Amino acid sequence: MSRSLPAVDPVAEVALSGDLARPARLSVPDLLAWPQRRVQVSFECATSGIQHHCFAGPLLHDVLSDAGPAFDPTRRKDRLRFLIAVTGADGHHAVLSWAEIDPDFGRASVLLAASVDGTPLDGAGPQLVLPQDRCGARHISGISAIRVDGGYTAWT
Repeated sequence: MSRSLPAVDPVAEVALSGDLARPARLSVPDLLAWPQRRVQVSFECATSGIQHHCFAGPLLHDVLSDAGPAFDPTRRKDRLRFLIAVTGADGHHAVLSWAEIDPDFGRASVLLAASVDGTPLDGAGPQLVLPQDRCGARHISGISAIRVDGGYTAWT
């Protein structure tokens, strides 16, 4: 008689790609190794009204900075042309500018949440949390990919 091992829930990963020196695949346990920020957030959801949650996770800026964005170090403002595209497993997308999350500019405390209301997001994947947004449209559950892009051409 053979015994089967108990099913193990898969651990979701987010792929960091684009103009990065160190692209990576990160899971919620990987994100828990970073300094955690906790934030109480209230936002309006189009389908379920006002939501109140406590999220915890590292800052998006810290995680992406560690991946080595391809900024030109001789040009201080070069980082201002970089965009960050975030995709959820359900196909939900949002785009942020690097300037929004950069401490020298917008300094928005955008999180890659590893838990919500004390519940780890291991199986579902991290959530993008923008505490400053009144509307929850840029809160993306189950992030599957984050792409950093500074390679587009000028709009002239």
